[in-house]
Amino acid sequence: MKLTSILEFLPEVRKPTEKRLPFKTKLKWSLLILVAFYILSVIPLYGLSSNSLSFLEQLSVILGAKFGTIASLGIGPIVTASIVIQLLVGSGLLKIDTTSPEGRSFFQGIQKILILFFIIFEAMIYVLMGGLSPSSNLSPATFRFAQFILIFQLFVGGLLIMYMDDVINKWGFGSGVSLFIAAGVASSLFVRALSPLTSLGTWALGKGEAAVGQIWVLFTSLAGGQPTQALIALSAIIATVIVFAFSVYAQAMKVEIPLSFGRIRGHGIRWPLKFLYTSNIPVILIAAFLANIQLLARLLQSAATNTGNKIIIFISTNVLGQYAGNTPQGGLVAWTSSPPIIQNIITGSFRIIDLGHAITYLLIMVLGSVIFSYFWVQTSGMDAGSQAKQMMASGLQIPGFRRDQRVLEQILKRYITPLTIMGGISIGFLAASADLLGALTSGTGLLLTVMIIYRLYEDIAQQHMMDMYPALRKVMEK
Repeated sequence: MKLTSILEFLPEVRKPTEKRLPFKTKLKWSLLILVAFYILSVIPLYGLSSNSLSFLEQLSVILGAKFGTIASLGIGPIVTASIVIQLLVGSGLLKIDTTSPEGRSFFQGIQKILILFFIIFEAMIYVLMGGLSPSSNLSPATFRFAQFILIFQLFVGGLLIMYMDDVINKWGFGSGVSLFIAAGVASSLFVRALSPLTSLGTWALGKGEAAVGQIWVLFTSLAGGQPTQALIALSAIIATVIVFAFSVYAQAMKVEIPLSFGRIRGHGIRWPLKFLYTSNIPVILIAAFLANIQLLARLLQSAATNTGNKIIIFISTNVLGQYAGNTPQGGLVAWTSSPPIIQNIITGSFRIIDLGHAITYLLIMVLGSVIFSYFWVQTSGMDAGSQAKQMMASGLQIPGFRRDQRVLEQILKRYITPLTIMGGISIGFLAASADLLGALTSGTGLLLTVMIIYRLYEDIAQQHMMDMYPALRKVMEK
């Protein structure tokens, strides 16, 4: 059976028949999917006894996951599949013409098959390697059956999130991946800033215990004469504000290309090209890639403890590295994780090796963002050729140049190629710096959330404006 025949049998979310959905319809579906995602995030896995992934809060934020619940996989399979297919297409190993409707449809079908594969693969890895495990006191047969039940629940949860993402892409605002990341980060930020409870869920105020919310920690530390703790809490709050401000500023930067309508003299528009040309996609991909390395290290560490296998122990100890609590110890996890530089300086525990870890992490984030930024432009229709074709179809041209798609493409390359590289460098540097400064939540997650909400605001404002002024909608649709 041909691959195209298999793709035809894959269920998919029906596209809307209208060319442009009303504002209320998009808002309704976005809110419904957001509520459904939060519900999945609080439904515990039936039969779960051991959850060795529960403390990986920063990782769960990047993956939009809540370990120990139906949403334990989060957007991991979706992003991993996107990374794999972009590397295959970008390297030329998989030749797909993404500029044609048939090519894009085939590309999306292949991506969906990869997502299904990674849903099953990651569900099995989580359970069989002991990250999410049933009680070890069960008989061998019952234990294996309980593992199957856990894998099935994770598969169902991953499948639901995949189709929820598809609903958002076709019926809502933005993308489901971005919305789920923003939902997780917003929830984490609210708790880390304002929660008066301890990490164990007990009331902290008045009992001499540390609260999770850093605003509470700041005031209680100042009142209790603990300047070091107060300074750490204050630095986290300031870092969050700095990341927020710079993210909004970078998002607003853009280059405008003057265009004119060839058949209407004296009339023209400015075609905006954002400085962060590929938006938050590159940093989502590189952050998810690093998150998968850290997750694999935790799973292998758990498997090494449970099985005693010498090969697994060697890889876990000498290659990937292990965790002591929440702190990575050696191996890849130490070099691909951001050390708490500011906190170490304040507490006097700063070491030279921390600086090496910080520089390595910064370089990985920057180079990874540039690579994924380039691949994303080539596979998503944002390259100079696709943009030139779109402009020509709209009857636009650059004043002073003859109306020719090849000429327009060459001019656009002067802008798009540098913006792709510089935007990738900037967003990678900003994300890594946010992590190193020690913001209230994951620095990368915070950066992504600011950009996601800013983009969502632009989409909602544009949609609302076109609903209010039908004449404007007709112009935009031409």
